[in-house]
Amino acid sequence: MKKLMCGFLMSVMGSLILLGPTGMSLAGNLENLERERAIMLESFLVLEPHAKKGMDHKLITRQRLIDLERLVLRDNKLLKKNRSAVRVALSNYDLTFLMHASVEKNKDVFEHWLQEVGISSTSLKKARVGRR
Repeated sequence: MKKLMCGFLMSVMGSLILLGPTGMSLAGNLENLERERAIMLESFLVLEPHAKKGMDHKLITRQRLIDLERLVLRDNKLLKKNRSAVRVALSNYDLTFLMHASVEKNKDVFEHWLQEVGISSTSLKKARVGRR
């Protein structure tokens, strides 16, 4: 009985050790900013049948994105990290801080993003929707 209990406890502790680090990983400010920016850009690119619901969601996403941009701009820990994702994000201000950059240039967010990516409105109008 004692051996069985000891074996059971050892297997439980072993599984907790193996599963512990995967459950503990938390996204940082920059990762959250990138995820929120992707959600916002996806909402611009997807044609939504319910425009009012989409507008409310876009407004919430924009506010959340502004807050995350402020957090990243004020995060001193990011400057100490020498990761490639941090270097690329901080070197490309206009794409990383999309909301702030669009306000500074007096443009719509989506229009500003299209310009930074190198897509013009005329090429976008000429594009066809289809599958590859």
